Amino acid sequence: MNKNRQLKEAKVAEIREKLEKAQSVILASYQGLTVEQDTKLRKSLREAGVEYKVYKNTLVTLAAKELGHEGIVPFLEGPVSIAFGYEDATAAARILNDFAKENKKLELKAGIVDGEIFDAEKVKQLASIPSREVLLAQLLGSFQAPVSNFAYLLSAIADKKESESAE
Repeated sequence: MNKNRQLKEAKVAEIREKLEKAQSVILASYQGLTVEQDTKLRKSLREAGVEYKVYKNTLVTLAAKELGHEGIVPFLEGPVSIAFGYEDATAAARILNDFAKENKKLELKAGIVDGEIFDAEKVKQLASIPSREVLLAQLLGSFQAPVSNFAYLLSAIADKKESESAE
């Protein structure tokens, strides 16, 4: 086996591993971004724990087919970047969508979330879901609200009884 083929097979294995490990995979067309814009995007993705890569479409196609994600293949045309979200399934979509609003050159193409293929519209819907931390904070807030209201009510009753006994 020649060296070039070995390198390609290793790359396909790497891509397959990342596709398997990621909670979400978002494809975007990045053609026309300046180096400064690309650097800014990569920095914000990196800070959110999202891996951002550019691979040859043929290698991604091979890896996707091996995993049964044939539905993503039609979106692998032209220059395509891939964002792998490992920790938060919405982070990659949210950051890319926000960046695309400011920079019209970046275009969301598709995604894979929990093995399901998302088109660009579904990726934008995914981007509107708050992060896990925000959702947890909202949940805790909703748990805390009745307890605080109950504590306020008990305090008010105690204050009323105090004022009645003082009279």
